[in-house]
Amino acid sequence: MDKRKGLAGALAMVVIVAGVWLWTGSGVDRAPEVTVETLKGERLALADLRGQPVLVNFWATDCPGCIEEMPHLKELHADLAGRGLQMVAIAMSYDDPEAVARLAERRGLPWRIAHDEDGSLAKAFGDVNLTPTTFVIDPRGRIVQQTIGMLDMERLRARLRPMLNEGA
Repeated sequence: MDKRKGLAGALAMVVIVAGVWLWTGSGVDRAPEVTVETLKGERLALADLRGQPVLVNFWATDCPGCIEEMPHLKELHADLAGRGLQMVAIAMSYDDPEAVARLAERRGLPWRIAHDEDGSLAKAFGDVNLTPTTFVIDPRGRIVQQTIGMLDMERLRARLRPMLNEGA
């Protein structure tokens, strides 16, 4: 009986902490001033993308949801990159960089891909530790959406639409 009460109490605490975290968000409201090095050796400062909407997607090669949403992200990129959308995928620090590169090549991922070698990028975005986790950054550099888990592509497109260059 005492074990059940202890387990129920611990579970209740987890639910409360998770609820507070979801209610308050990650604690990050502006895009962090980070520079990533892509798999192609490009150094990209996130601040250099100001003026454009940016989608930052934390993912892992062993994440089924990440793999499942890749075709949808490819479609999004194909539709909106010409209108200003920038996309950066960041593979988690525990991922093997060679496996990341192989998967990106095999899947033909057209956006910039980086590997969070030391975990500092995940930490800068509010200690990301679940994948997929996706951030939408508006042209002024504010995080306007954070999604843990798979994206609702219709809602994402609706969020991005007002930020895009029209006529391109």
